[in-house]
Amino acid sequence: MRQVEEDTLNVVTEFPHAVQELEHIWIPMPDGVRLAARIWIPEGAENEPVPAILEYIPYRKRDLTRHRDAVVHPYFAGHGYACIRVDLRGSGDSEGILRDQYLEQEQLDGVNVINWIAGQRWCNGNVGMMGLSWGGFNALQIAARRPEPLKAIITASSTDDTYVDNMHYMGGCLLSDNLSEATTMFAFNSLPPDPELVGDRWREMWFERLKESGLWLDTWLRHQHRDPYWKPGSVCEDYGAIQCPVFTISGWADGYSNAVFRLLAKLEVPRKGLIGPWSHRYPHVGIPGPAIGFLQEALRWWDHWLKGENTGMMDEPMLRVWMQDSIPPTTRYLLRPGRWVGEDQWPSPHVEEHVYPLAPGYLAKPGETPPVEPQTVESPLTVGLFAGKWCSYSATPDLPHDQREEDGGSLVFQSKPLAEPVEILGGPVLELELAASKPVAMVAARLSDVAPNGKATRITYGLLNLTHANGHGRPAPIEPGKHFRARVQLNGVAQHFPAGHRIRVSLSTSYWPLAWAPPEPVRLTISTGSSSLTLPVRPPREADEHLPPFKEPAGAQPIAQTQLTETQHNWRVIRDLASDWSTLEVVKDKGTYLIDEIDLQVRSNTLEWYSSRGDDFNSLRGETSTVRGFSRGDWSTRTITRTVLTSTPRAFVLYAELDAYEGDKRVFSKNWDRTIPRDLV
Repeated sequence: MRQVEEDTLNVVTEFPHAVQELEHIWIPMPDGVRLAARIWIPEGAENEPVPAILEYIPYRKRDLTRHRDAVVHPYFAGHGYACIRVDLRGSGDSEGILRDQYLEQEQLDGVNVINWIAGQRWCNGNVGMMGLSWGGFNALQIAARRPEPLKAIITASSTDDTYVDNMHYMGGCLLSDNLSEATTMFAFNSLPPDPELVGDRWREMWFERLKESGLWLDTWLRHQHRDPYWKPGSVCEDYGAIQCPVFTISGWADGYSNAVFRLLAKLEVPRKGLIGPWSHRYPHVGIPGPAIGFLQEALRWWDHWLKGENTGMMDEPMLRVWMQDSIPPTTRYLLRPGRWVGEDQWPSPHVEEHVYPLAPGYLAKPGETPPVEPQTVESPLTVGLFAGKWCSYSATPDLPHDQREEDGGSLVFQSKPLAEPVEILGGPVLELELAASKPVAMVAARLSDVAPNGKATRITYGLLNLTHANGHGRPAPIEPGKHFRARVQLNGVAQHFPAGHRIRVSLSTSYWPLAWAPPEPVRLTISTGSSSLTLPVRPPREADEHLPPFKEPAGAQPIAQTQLTETQHNWRVIRDLASDWSTLEVVKDKGTYLIDEIDLQVRSNTLEWYSSRGDDFNSLRGETSTVRGFSRGDWSTRTITRTVLTSTPRAFVLYAELDAYEGDKRVFSKNWDRTIPRDLV
């Protein structure tokens, strides 16, 4: 069975410049370690040097990002840029060991890579840096180190604050994405380099990784509040350190849209922001759609800042966002209807705060003074089974389902049918006066659009570990029964609520498995009248109708891949009524496929299970399993990982296994068994 994998984009085959590709180049570091690079250069650049664009990530240039790289980097190279894709130290075909994310060594290596690029004959000394996710993170981090050749960056699906907005913790609550992402890196870090590129040293390099990379989940679980561990990767510690222009991008189904607002508000350099309806992807392959001609937008950015051309980009609004229309709830959208809107600055003078008091059983109108009455909630542990993923990677089917099932175990405040449409842009906020029955508690707050037929689409949400009510760096036990105030920040969003629809706020005391539940069941008492929802209301503006349209998605020719076995991707909710176990099963099986041009077979399968029994808060269990394999001719390797996370009222219990095979022979095995104290989580 042969197929050519094609994204829904216009394939460009003719460019202003012919492109020369260098499959494998070593970049030396000062300590003798060599990093592996794949480079695309316009022909003739050795005689007429060009600007350069760097992407610097651990996700394997040779194989696992080969399809994406083939679409992006030749496109820029064909328009007169040298493009360099570098594997981080200890990843892909690079030497060394990768022991964690965003370490100082990674950032110093990145600075050295930029300086090396600027010194090549084909580079004119001007370097840009771009990346999605990890590559967006380190673009910000390295920009803050100010290497002289770095003139501008594009950072997509990233954050300025690795504690507040990342897959580890949200509002001080432990996310299940912490386990999921640790599993991803556990699998990646166990993979060997390609012998065709590194030669006979491949096995030695492989075993160094297997022995030394470690179990990152152990580390991440030992930093449960905002301590110094998170500072090196968080440019929010000193926004002023970034002195080059920044183009920051995300999507409403992504986990990182909040950072776009903060970067635009806090940076003092030239900057642009773009937020579409997309998940954790570049916008030219954005799902949910509409995807846009992102590579054309990026080219305008690079031409302005690296070539000094007037592309008109900086004359357009600072922020462009997709204002989403109302739509029925589902776990998968191919398209989110809406329209583009723009703001010349952020925060915007066009956004007004409208305060909706919480009233007994309903959401009051702004200006209304409802009575102060206690409202209580103690949610079933299973509230959250239909929450979807903290960060959607494919939107099929990892988005939140109809909220009516979740709302049955929540405290609900709902407006009357809207007499006129309401549009919001920014981050809603809940100000709560409340009391908790236990020393450790959380609140999950959801904002939904409720249609006249009762279907409820979650628009945004926020979590808060209530022991963090006075800050993430200084958690403190709650005094049971004592009233206090807490501010719950919901994720930023742009949303149109039609006339006749209702706005609903839902509060729950658990949100498993999106977030780990507290050590024991908790009852919250919310005081109405003194609690409220603040919406960032932005009335429609005529100027939005005159925004320049984005071009259609385009890119270079994707590579050919042959799918050899079936694939499967699904989320399943399993309710065993006899035993009262509830399980969310996540299947991400890419099967086995052949990368034709390097004659490499790749096997990739990840399974995840998140389970709980009744309202037994000690029954929570997250388990993941991965299989990764490479083969070519007589060379065959395979790694298998398994990770299990459970908890007691006082500790997290972590168990993990790693096995590596050459052919059918197991050549490496290691187990971990750790107990990590809970720190008010």
